[in-house]
Amino acid sequence: MPKLGLERIYIIDAEIASGKFPNTKDLVKALHEDWREIEVSVPTVSRDIEFMRDRLNAPIEYSALERGYYYTEKTYRLPAVFTSAENLLALGMAKSILSLYRETPLFEAAVHLLEGITAPLTSNGNFADGNRDWLENRIMVPKIATAKVEPNIWDTIIAGIKENRIVTFEYRGKSDDDYHNRRVRPYQLLFDSGAWYLYGYAEERKALRVFSLSRMKNAELTKDHFTLPTNYSYTSLTGGSFFGVFIGMEKHHFSIDCFDEAKLYATERQWAEDQKIKKLGTGVSDTGVSDTGVSLEFSSTQYDKVLQWVLSHGCNAIPRKPQILVDDWKWHIKEMAKKAKNINARP
Repeated sequence: MPKLGLERIYIIDAEIASGKFPNTKDLVKALHEDWREIEVSVPTVSRDIEFMRDRLNAPIEYSALERGYYYTEKTYRLPAVFTSAENLLALGMAKSILSLYRETPLFEAAVHLLEGITAPLTSNGNFADGNRDWLENRIMVPKIATAKVEPNIWDTIIAGIKENRIVTFEYRGKSDDDYHNRRVRPYQLLFDSGAWYLYGYAEERKALRVFSLSRMKNAELTKDHFTLPTNYSYTSLTGGSFFGVFIGMEKHHFSIDCFDEAKLYATERQWAEDQKIKKLGTGVSDTGVSDTGVSLEFSSTQYDKVLQWVLSHGCNAIPRKPQILVDDWKWHIKEMAKKAKNINARP
């Protein structure tokens, strides 16, 4: 089929699979909304449905009661082998991104699914240059350190989120000496820097908390249901910043002077919704750094993450506000200096 025909039947496929029992007029309307300026007629849609049913073996039936089309197999969707090479290319790239989730139970299932969908990339040779294997060899996501999640932990948390049921588990926090029992209303799963986290309401603490799935054991799904709050999303607690997974209750306004590679890192990304970048004067800064730097200003509740960000850039990121950040930064510098003096004393 020509490319436009393929795009058409995939839109029809999505409409039928939605369970809305669309008739030919409904499908024409959906196609007009998707393409706008391209005219599609009822006879064209009827021929497309016949093609899908007779040539692609799609289980399409017409319901006289609902006056529209439906799939007799509720989970059926058109195989992606009939889609365009451009879409297959995007899916092939998605397989590389999946490597970030290698230590979670969803990895194998997701890779298996995508390999089936993108089979034409390696078996049929959809590209004009005939090169079939360049995708997986030339486009990749480098490995990062990941925290392993046990399948039973993953399945329990997923079930709790799906069914709005309270979960219990034993948990060892980063400052705990041993595991402690937790009873949590699971709101969301969060992914950050190779690790998965559960964000939810901890009943023992009567507060919102974040738990690392790799630090859990003996997770169980209870029979107790909970009502999901209207404003439950984790992003509502970050203060409008984008520093990963961390919940802070107090919102701060940050001002950080950035030089050299920290300057480039600060200016090439958006760290917060209200972020502002201001150029600093030329010459040598009051810390002895010789460079034309920038001042990065923003608001955030993710204090610990911001402190880590500043420390990760060494002498090229200098905090100005708030004072608590300046004090913590100075404390870390003094502690590192003490340990640097004693490093040669260790046998």
